[in-house]
Amino acid sequence: MEQKLRAGILGATGMVGQRFIALLENHPWFEVVTVAASPRSAGKTYEEAVGDRWKMATPMPEGVKNLIVANVNEVEKVAATVDFVFSAVDMTKDEIKAIEEEYAKTETPVVSNNSAHRWTPDVPMVVPEINAKHFDVIEAQKKRLGTTRGFIAVKPNCSIQSYAPCLAAWKEFGPTEVVATTYQAISGAGKTFKDWPEMIENIIPYIGGEEEKSEQEPLRVLGKVEDGQIVKAALPKITCQCIRVPVLNGHTAAVFVKFEKKPTKEQLIEKLVNYKGYPQEAGLPSAPKQFIQYLEEDNRPQVTLDVDYENGMGVSIGRLREDSIYDYKFVGLSHNTVRGAAGGAVLCAEALTAKGYIKVK
Repeated sequence: MEQKLRAGILGATGMVGQRFIALLENHPWFEVVTVAASPRSAGKTYEEAVGDRWKMATPMPEGVKNLIVANVNEVEKVAATVDFVFSAVDMTKDEIKAIEEEYAKTETPVVSNNSAHRWTPDVPMVVPEINAKHFDVIEAQKKRLGTTRGFIAVKPNCSIQSYAPCLAAWKEFGPTEVVATTYQAISGAGKTFKDWPEMIENIIPYIGGEEEKSEQEPLRVLGKVEDGQIVKAALPKITCQCIRVPVLNGHTAAVFVKFEKKPTKEQLIEKLVNYKGYPQEAGLPSAPKQFIQYLEEDNRPQVTLDVDYENGMGVSIGRLREDSIYDYKFVGLSHNTVRGAAGGAVLCAEALTAKGYIKVK
């Protein structure tokens, strides 16, 4: 790419905003030129606004430290400085819906980590390896918004990344029923153990809204575009429990699957390890070379050993075996703030750029 695209980050001081900052350091296509946050952070340098709340394991990139934080509510002013924005704002769902549409209407593409627009019929919710074709719905969305280049695209919830890719890889065998329990890291709540000491040696069997997302969002990802909107898949039927566990990064899922046409274990593993999608075909900068790895050891995947597979952009699967009630069961693991949040959004932005939806203004 001859000229890097100018990226803005809305909600840049929060945990996901910080992850965007870390992931975009030295990105070959994108350069962070604008950081925006709440009015209380506006006017400070990024380093001052974040203060002692930097939560990444790597140091704050030098290139952003002295950027002056803009007021995220000054939409026209922020939009004038960028080619597109990543959204990680911390607001109510209605406020997020409104502000993301406002940015889109300034002819600024919005790639969002938020859940507010995940069920807006003409907004694509994409795991690029699975349903990059859903970006086709953007043309219908632009007609609704009255824009020529402005639109919103979102990535799905972090909790589904450790099992939805398997369902896509196994599509030809017709998964009909899925029972999943997710064991979710505290960074999914934007916390560290320093912020949330109650989580040390503790498990909380409830995460607000997460079970509904985990049951329904895979069906939208596995759905299709019809008449300018996304129509969700009817199958598989999914039921889920979501549990918060004392892990910093990494969502694990224990999953049971029933198939229309029961495959062999070898067929299932072959489909996982050979599964590729648009990011691999297009050679996108953040794409994992191998999206899904299968681990043969009985005690894998493990968070400490496997969460950073493919720089946190890959999915690790293990313990695939026949079940006495369902056809098969397995354990999956994905990095919730990389693949499941900021990294997944960066990969979406790369796919949108490669497909010509995001360009220099």
